Amino acid sequence: MGLMSLLARIMRYLLLRPETLLLFCLSLALWSFLFHTDEVKTIVRSSRDAVNMMKGKVAEMMQNELDEELSRTWQHRSKSAAVYSIQGRRDHMEDRFDILTDTLNKSHPTIFGVFDGHGGETAAEYAKSHLPVMLRQQLQRYEKQKENSAVTRQSILRQQILNMDKEILEKLSASYDEAGTTCLVALLSEKELTVANVGDSRAVLCDKDGNAVPLSHDHKPYQLKERKRIKKFKRCLICADFSPDSHQNTFSLEEALLWIIGFVSYKHAAFGFSRCSLMH
Repeated sequence: MGLMSLLARIMRYLLLRPETLLLFCLSLALWSFLFHTDEVKTIVRSSRDAVNMMKGKVAEMMQNELDEELSRTWQHRSKSAAVYSIQGRRDHMEDRFDILTDTLNKSHPTIFGVFDGHGGETAAEYAKSHLPVMLRQQLQRYEKQKENSAVTRQSILRQQILNMDKEILEKLSASYDEAGTTCLVALLSEKELTVANVGDSRAVLCDKDGNAVPLSHDHKPYQLKERKRIKKFKRCLICADFSPDSHQNTFSLEEALLWIIGFVSYKHAAFGFSRCSLMH
């Protein structure tokens, strides 16, 4: 082996090692910093300004989106109630509410309704427009003959919700509408409070000591009652796609049980009509 070949092998062994390359890069950076301080500072400053500008633009875009979301709200305030709802990123406001007070006869209960729509606003709008009015008519009729009647406010409330669910199913089936909604209704009189719930909207009472007392429970698959109901129908429904873009239009079993009013495909395929829970 010649001298030149030996020197070449030694140079390759020393210079091409990772430690040597790392040391060379560090030395080059140190040399640039010591002897070209102004240029390095200019580059660092420009890079920092560019990063800050980009962060500012991103923050501004996020703030604008948040402001736009928060600007699409519903607000209502009266002597007996206050309502606030945020539309968020949805194309339309799918939430609905209604408050009916009998000003002519204060012994009749005030009706409060909250309807959280999913997959569109059709079901929530129908529930808001029809259920409180039907309830008031039936309750007024009940008050006139309640002494000789076997029905109660609770049974009227339950039956009207189930009737409305059937009406919505017929209406949405005809138009192939997949919308659904939760349904939370409260009847408040001087001495009584009755709450009916279908879905996962929640009613909470604040007592005189400031404690939060639940007045409803969610209808979700992990609850024993809901699991028993699924087994009763002997169904195992995992998901359903309603468009070719299944990534955006796949609904889970849990979601199907939450959207309990309406939601035609699941009702007809698996679960029958709604289940309504009451607390009095």
